[in-house]
Amino acid sequence: MRILILGGTAFLSSEIARQAVAAGHEVTCLARGTTVQPPDGATWVRADRAEGSNAYAELSGAWDAVVDVSRDPEHARQAMEELVLRAAHWTFVSSCSVYADHSTPGADEDAKLLAPLPLGAAATPESYGESKSAIEQLTMDMAGAKAHIVRAGLIGGPGDSSDRYGYWPARFAASQDPVLLPDIQDRPTQVIDVRDLAAWILTAAERGLTGTFNATGTVVPFGEYIEESRHAAGVRAETGVFGETVVADEEWLVDHEVRYWSGPESLPLWLPPGHEGFSARSNAAARARGLALRPWRETVRDTLVDERVRGLGRERKAGLTPIREQQLLEELRELSKPAGKARRET
Repeated sequence: MRILILGGTAFLSSEIARQAVAAGHEVTCLARGTTVQPPDGATWVRADRAEGSNAYAELSGAWDAVVDVSRDPEHARQAMEELVLRAAHWTFVSSCSVYADHSTPGADEDAKLLAPLPLGAAATPESYGESKSAIEQLTMDMAGAKAHIVRAGLIGGPGDSSDRYGYWPARFAASQDPVLLPDIQDRPTQVIDVRDLAAWILTAAERGLTGTFNATGTVVPFGEYIEESRHAAGVRAETGVFGETVVADEEWLVDHEVRYWSGPESLPLWLPPGHEGFSARSNAAARARGLALRPWRETVRDTLVDERVRGLGRERKAGLTPIREQQLLEELRELSKPAGKARRET
């Protein structure tokens, strides 16, 4: 197949390109490549999509498949104006952030969506869901029967630059100090391995699969994920020395300005009230059409290998800094245990 990837240098798009090259396809990546180049074996067309239609001037011929991971509706619209008539299949990688409600576990693709970002409005991190919703609508309008819309959940695995899924195994591996946890042991986590997602996107393109699907991982209780993270780091809880955890009340964490989910000074994968279904969406439709998920424990282990290579002590985009975590733990130690705000586990 002749495959064009609008991207090809970052996390998911790079993995799609790598797998496509390995499968023997002719792969072209259109990307700026300001910090990272596309994988070996792919043709690199260096361009900035902010330049509008000029960005596609060097692309010629027809494509068996095009994959777009854009979060900017204007970029997506311009790409389809230039290329959709020359493409046999069009994949847009969307997000489960397009859903208007995240409170219902098991919700499928029929759940209500956010209103699309209005035409001409600037795409910002705060309007991420609305931007993806707008691109979905554009894709259905412009690509029509060629369109495969992939609503990805949280993507994890080796190479994840968001630093979310890898925070916890890396934290247990980094030091013998107690680890601060939110009190959410039974809450769901749901991460899809980047390698599995890329493989399905590529297979779907090869088969000409169209339609809209949630591409999400296995639902795993946070407590089980933490235990596997601890185990992968070589920690044995029964020693009572290495791998000690301190569980903090959610309200206390919020009062102390610990952030939910992601970003600096956060506890990754911890979600605010009203998000009980965010990490528990149905992936039944995608699995029925070929989405294959590796065991989630394998993703944890491989993520930790990648974390070690990248450096356990590096500055992270998500999670608490060691200094901040120690400050919070010291404050917790001053609380009386009957107050119910913290408890130690081994």
